[in-house]
Amino acid sequence: MDRSAADTTDVEAPSLGHILREGLAGLNAMRAARCLVAIAALLLILVTLDPFPDLRSEDAATVVGGRMALTYVAWGLLAAVAVLLVAVTDAPALKSLVTPLHVCLVGWLLINIVFSESRGVSIQRFVLAASVTSLAVLLPLLPPTQRSFNLCLGAAALALLALCYLGVVLAPQYSIHTALDVTEPQLAGDWRGSFGHKNVASPVMTVLVYVGIYLSAVGSFVMGPAIAVLAGIFLIFTGGKTSSVLCLAIYALASLVYVARSLWLKRLICFVPLIAMNLLTVGSVLSPALGAMTRLLPLDPTFTGRSAIWEFALAAVAEKPLIGHGYAAFWDDVSARQTAQGAEWATSAAHSHNSYLDLAVTIGLPGLLLVILVFVLAPLRNFQSAQAHNRGSALAKLFLTVWLFGLYYGATETFLLERQNPIWFMFALAVAGLHFLARFQCVDQTEPQR
Repeated sequence: MDRSAADTTDVEAPSLGHILREGLAGLNAMRAARCLVAIAALLLILVTLDPFPDLRSEDAATVVGGRMALTYVAWGLLAAVAVLLVAVTDAPALKSLVTPLHVCLVGWLLINIVFSESRGVSIQRFVLAASVTSLAVLLPLLPPTQRSFNLCLGAAALALLALCYLGVVLAPQYSIHTALDVTEPQLAGDWRGSFGHKNVASPVMTVLVYVGIYLSAVGSFVMGPAIAVLAGIFLIFTGGKTSSVLCLAIYALASLVYVARSLWLKRLICFVPLIAMNLLTVGSVLSPALGAMTRLLPLDPTFTGRSAIWEFALAAVAEKPLIGHGYAAFWDDVSARQTAQGAEWATSAAHSHNSYLDLAVTIGLPGLLLVILVFVLAPLRNFQSAQAHNRGSALAKLFLTVWLFGLYYGATETFLLERQNPIWFMFALAVAGLHFLARFQCVDQTEPQR
């Protein structure tokens, strides 16, 4: 008997039900893949590939080439996979990102890198920043529904909190600052969890408080409150004063913006206190009158003597006001630079402790202006548009709150455009989320239509 002939007679045409089952299985696999990439990105930025660093070791601050290479590969691969997944179903959303302002910002960064004082360093760090930022921008589009987005966000938050609390209980020497820390023994007793410093843990916990409040608002009455309470308690024990003060203040400010009707009123609520905060900090070293005013305040707006660092950074801006010193390339080797007598310690700083001033130093005043247009002014206009069209009100408020926290946190710390910084990641995610909500209708008030 001819076996091939027998086989052809036995084969049956696939039924419609079989085709549908295969199609649904493929669809479910694709949705699962999108959620896995989203969770992987969140865990990679929050937990990193090197959690619980031993700060008692002299090598704690040393960059290990192999680990950095693995970091670059992990972020690059995840970003490539995310682009492929989103491009299949979200082409209109991706095209909406190609705006004149966005093109100008990327173009200016490339020009800045060409003229950087350390071109190799700027190129290397820009590659990582591009991968991290791409994932942050695409993350709101990866989960197929708001329910899945909420689950991804909640799962990553709970995983991080569990890891941090387990570290405090089981390995306190790796998760709590100690008097044996090489660089800052004075922080002994402050919780840092899986992070390398309490000043990274505290703003992340603030963002997780907002995530918990959001999840509670959309009906997650177990996971939401658990995240908010656990993150809030951890925030208190980090000893992070700036984040602790901003946590509730920013949520109250976001609530005022949420109920305000006029875009101009929203701008006044958001930006007047922000401008005042920057004037009382960096502005106090520019203007003697402002400096005199700050000395009359019952608190120290220089945050324990950062005025010397701001003066040093402002002098660096004056050297190259247009092109800047180069993306992420200024603070690596500043010890040889001249500074005022008595303020030599400022040359040991890792950054300028103000995101806006730091950008002026590195990418110049034109770059700072473009960042303000893209990341400071545009998001509020996008929120107004999303609110006017009633698109994902609870989600829009979460993005608004995280964005506002980033703006005010940036007045005392440096994070804007800072490659592998979790606050930059969450801030960019929030800005992108507002961008999409302003332009695309949501499915069940959850997520932009594909």
